[in-house]
Amino acid sequence: MKNEKTALTLKHLVVKHGDGCELCNNDESVLERNRCPHCKTIWAARDVSLQVYQGEILGVVGESGSGKSTLMKSLYMDMEPTEGEYFLDCYEQGQKNIFELSMQQKKYVRNYLLGMVYQNPYLGLRMFFSSGANVAEKLIAAGNRNVANMMNQCNRLLSHMEVPVSRVKEPPRNFSGGMQQRVQIAKAIANHPPILFLDEVTTGLDLSVQAKVLDLVKKIQLEYGITMIVVSHDLAVIRMLADRTIVMLDGKIVEEGLTDQIMEDPQHIYTQTLVNSLL
Repeated sequence: MKNEKTALTLKHLVVKHGDGCELCNNDESVLERNRCPHCKTIWAARDVSLQVYQGEILGVVGESGSGKSTLMKSLYMDMEPTEGEYFLDCYEQGQKNIFELSMQQKKYVRNYLLGMVYQNPYLGLRMFFSSGANVAEKLIAAGNRNVANMMNQCNRLLSHMEVPVSRVKEPPRNFSGGMQQRVQIAKAIANHPPILFLDEVTTGLDLSVQAKVLDLVKKIQLEYGITMIVVSHDLAVIRMLADRTIVMLDGKIVEEGLTDQIMEDPQHIYTQTLVNSLL
């Protein structure tokens, strides 16, 4: 852990798809996995609470449907939660619930304070715009209007992410998956946000490309001191990057601790299965 000062606090996040019924609203034991057999409501996140510290990388691991992506979408405000409280120390000294902000205030938080790198680059990039324009879009959203400064910053960021300057005017649709992710990372950190979310950024990439992307993530974390939440179903990725790890199953956190501790001495049977699959 880099710092004992909190960067992000999430309390009692609930995301459900459906109205719920008297049974599942009051007794989670009736659920089959995270689905109510009576009213068919899906509980994508059920009472998820966590803290992330400044300069830390928190890993989030779990199988498909465990609630990882729901957690990330809620934190980046791509999804409206059913219940919960969300505080950022870099916004109003951590005193305002981000979920209760106005649309304009939420836009400010997304543009200035948060960055997001999606598993699918098509969600994070405009594939028919140039790579430079993609990065500039984030700068413009944060109020930058000086064209020369933006061009210089775009070139610097993309070069830093090992995208050749000669290809800055090319659209990401011409690039490989690994290079698309590098453009996404450049865009996400364009405004030097204090917090960065990475959702399955290496899924579907060749092993050598995965290693390159992970090296870049580690590099920018060390260089900028960004607080990160990294989601993966792959414990090897989490082992390489994360200081602490939470394990999710059926919309809940079933285990959390230092990453080395999770790897060496898992307590929950599901975590034991995950770790054994890695060995």
